[in-house]
Amino acid sequence: MLRLITALCLFMVMMLSSCSAPQTSDKDSLYVSILPLRGLLHEIVGDDFEVKVLVPPCANPETFELSARQLADLHRSRLVFGVGLIPFEESLLAQLKETTINLSHGIPLLEGVCGHVHRGAHGTDPHIWTSPKALKIMAENAFDAIRKIYPDSVKYAQNYARLNQKLEELDQYVAERIASSEVRYFIIYHPALTYYAEDYGIEQRSIEFEGKEPSARHIAGIIRQAREDHVDRIFCQIQFPQTTVEIIASDIGAQIVTIDPLAEDILANIRRITDLITEQ
Repeated sequence: MLRLITALCLFMVMMLSSCSAPQTSDKDSLYVSILPLRGLLHEIVGDDFEVKVLVPPCANPETFELSARQLADLHRSRLVFGVGLIPFEESLLAQLKETTINLSHGIPLLEGVCGHVHRGAHGTDPHIWTSPKALKIMAENAFDAIRKIYPDSVKYAQNYARLNQKLEELDQYVAERIASSEVRYFIIYHPALTYYAEDYGIEQRSIEFEGKEPSARHIAGIIRQAREDHVDRIFCQIQFPQTTVEIIASDIGAQIVTIDPLAEDILANIRRITDLITEQ
């Protein structure tokens, strides 16, 4: 009888463990298109999966092309999570339709031109991950995809609830900081904060023009307005050269502030960018 009770206890422990933390094998890997998505997925699945990134650090996703080896690896992965708006992701959606998760589903998209790829007359800005409001929808889409595979996972549901709370707090933080700031706009080389600016009522003015280096006339206009408004900082992403930014910054006596919208810890990164924009 004692052995039977012991066996039943062990069985119950195993059942509870399987519900809270799904077992995975070496073959159960997840892929994401860009680094910030790995940070988002890790908040949900923890260390249960190896989350691999397609675009390497410091590379530009808008000009990135998948290698044949990457495509082969993707066919063996469990799921592939993408923004759904970056050019190279189109091949993922076409070739791996069943396993590729488009995280932009449900997000009101904004017009914009990035790199040298146009969608429609004006193009679609892909930088949805830079806004906490859009991130909340992306996180929900990611969790829905995980939940379909592991519907009984208590652990993932709890992780997602914590992530959603963090995003709610970040949303409130950004809104309050910008609302209480006297900053009306910021200057940035590449327009990577379009959704951020739209969602929180601040203007983004980009040096890059229609995905290309700006003309002398465009630069002159930026310098003239920046002088009038006493702009003291210009943002530049690490993925782009600073030559033009240095010219403008030197002319108006502004500081160059380097940011990386593709950093893995996207929540901490958005908070840092908000602090930099709103500092007086």
